[in-house]
Amino acid sequence: MIRLTIICVGIFLATSPMLGQETGAELTWPREIQTDVARIVLYQPQYESFTANLLQGRMAVAVAPQDGKTIFGAVWFKAQMSTDIDERIVYLEDLEIPDVRFPDLDSSRVGELKNLVIHEVESWDIAVSLDRLLATMELAEGMGQASEGLNNDPPDIYLRTASAVLVMIDGEPQLHDVENSDLRYVINTSFFIVQDPDNGAYYLKGGKFWYTSRKVTGGWAGTDAVPANVRQLASQVVDETEGGADSAMAAIDTAPEIIVATRSSELILTDGEPDYSPIEGTELLYITNSESDIIMDINSQKHFVLLAGRWYSSRTLEDGEWTFQEPERLPEDFASIPEESNIATVRTSVPGTPEARDALLEQSIPQTATVDRKTASVEVKYDGNPKFESINGTEVAYAANADKTVLLIHDMYYSVDDGIWFESAKATGPWEVSVQRPEEVDEIPPSSPVYNVKYVYIYDYTPEVVYVGYTPGYTWSYVYGGVVVYGTGYYYRPWYGHYYYPRPVTWGFGVHYNPWTGWGFSFGVRYGWFSVGFHRYGGWWGPAGYRHGYRHGYYHGYHHGYRHGARRGYRAGYAAGQRQAHRNVYRSRANGVRQSGSPPRTRDAAAARNRATPSTRSNNVYSDRKGNVYRRDNSGNWQQRSGGQWSGSQRQKSPSQSQLNRDQRNRSRGNKSYGNYRSQRSQASRSQSGGGRRRR
Repeated sequence: MIRLTIICVGIFLATSPMLGQETGAELTWPREIQTDVARIVLYQPQYESFTANLLQGRMAVAVAPQDGKTIFGAVWFKAQMSTDIDERIVYLEDLEIPDVRFPDLDSSRVGELKNLVIHEVESWDIAVSLDRLLATMELAEGMGQASEGLNNDPPDIYLRTASAVLVMIDGEPQLHDVENSDLRYVINTSFFIVQDPDNGAYYLKGGKFWYTSRKVTGGWAGTDAVPANVRQLASQVVDETEGGADSAMAAIDTAPEIIVATRSSELILTDGEPDYSPIEGTELLYITNSESDIIMDINSQKHFVLLAGRWYSSRTLEDGEWTFQEPERLPEDFASIPEESNIATVRTSVPGTPEARDALLEQSIPQTATVDRKTASVEVKYDGNPKFESINGTEVAYAANADKTVLLIHDMYYSVDDGIWFESAKATGPWEVSVQRPEEVDEIPPSSPVYNVKYVYIYDYTPEVVYVGYTPGYTWSYVYGGVVVYGTGYYYRPWYGHYYYPRPVTWGFGVHYNPWTGWGFSFGVRYGWFSVGFHRYGGWWGPAGYRHGYRHGYYHGYHHGYRHGARRGYRAGYAAGQRQAHRNVYRSRANGVRQSGSPPRTRDAAAARNRATPSTRSNNVYSDRKGNVYRRDNSGNWQQRSGGQWSGSQRQKSPSQSQLNRDQRNRSRGNKSYGNYRSQRSQASRSQSGGGRRRR
């Protein structure tokens, strides 16, 4: 029999240590370095190319010698990116300065100043805001590359106008015995569902409510007649205290309806009958009394709902015949939804919008780490002897009965755990950190449950360490039709044996996108409904990251469809429910991994960063690709640096000016995005509840 254990799940607090300590000065532009002979001012970088973890770009620079006037130029740089996606900071390490140009300086002095700038800047590890980087980076070839072969078929979609809960079960219910008890529990669900053999009845605990039924898949009704041994077991495995009281749940007097699903499903809830409101400047309406994203196009009389980044359309909400909507075929008015609209968050899922563009770029930004080859390790557990299944169309097989991802490629075994490649000559180990990523993994299709390992990379290595990283595809975030979507859409059959090894899922958990925290999920209710880790080991069923604790991605969650206290629940729940569904996986590994944001690997750059301080100069200086330097005045005109002074306003259109205008707009948008992110984090730090999306 399997012994039930209590898994204590930590809440990801909105106020991380770094947020509390970081005042923003480290990310302020321009920045300056004071040397013995000159002051060097560096303006906000303009990025040119990005490949793997290597970033190239240029910065306008101003050098003010102690014995002369300020000289302007351009600095080209190459750097390795060390990223901390959680904190949305990118460190540009191991800087190389291949070129420095001072177009208005006499050639006899260029060499002297060039050497000075190279010496100072190459000793500096630059910290930049990820939001600013995304906004100012042009969409380069290969970035945001689409994933082919995703399954976009609609799940079963339920609509309710009163409080309801979708209880997901991973296939047909699987019952296991509870150790030292006559009770049996359903192992392949995150809900507390047990059977009492004495009366044959099933019991489900959700918040303050108890339910009973003669079968798992339906017929649930509220009850107060719960056997003592069932109540005692629930008190051991269901945490109802962490995070404080749930105001929306406390306001409910009637137990929510229970909907049980054993196949891909989603639940749409409205607070009463749907309430429509116009979206300004469009022929669109949106439903205001729901935290689901539901839009009606007046012209076509179709409803559109956004689920896991995918749009589905239907003529009616009730029993609608939902069909997948290709993103590029959305009504034109979707792209005209105002940025200040209450439903503006959907702009990320509308191709061509700046929000969609940033999301595409972020798909190519890796979360990085440095792995100690001697201390990093992995332990793989099999349910019996290793059993491998071939992946059609590839030379790869994967272990079906392992608690970790294990691949067999040409008589060599590879395991991917927490974004790190390991290898062994035997399926059972011993394992060591791999320094090469097998090329065959690129052939793995989305229909395979190990598809996500394609997005784990090895960038470089030394005899002591390996530099690794993963892009969002590892945590099941992909590109389709010019937007980001969650999950592959496929249902992956779990392993059932002595142990239950689940697979990642796309549907059933209300997965939604936030521009600053990535994918989060919601369930309609909060604490007391879920029993994470209700079985011994092997993983927890749900979206990627759910295995590390659903509150990491859920926390307060949405409070859908509550008749009493619904609006209060919406406001209190939405922002907190945006918590990222998959936090930085490297943080879960205590030994052998230096997370990004830790002291840089080749030198103590903290001292160098301390020498660079925020400048009082305006952040309005740019360079073009030829090294010419420009500034934008308060009237929006461009002035070029020439002959030691700024020339008159440029009024003629030119290729350089057109690019400079784009650079200026992107820089302005990046600063706004960075400000919005800090504001969002600041609000979350003041109140764990956060603020809601719907402004009522």
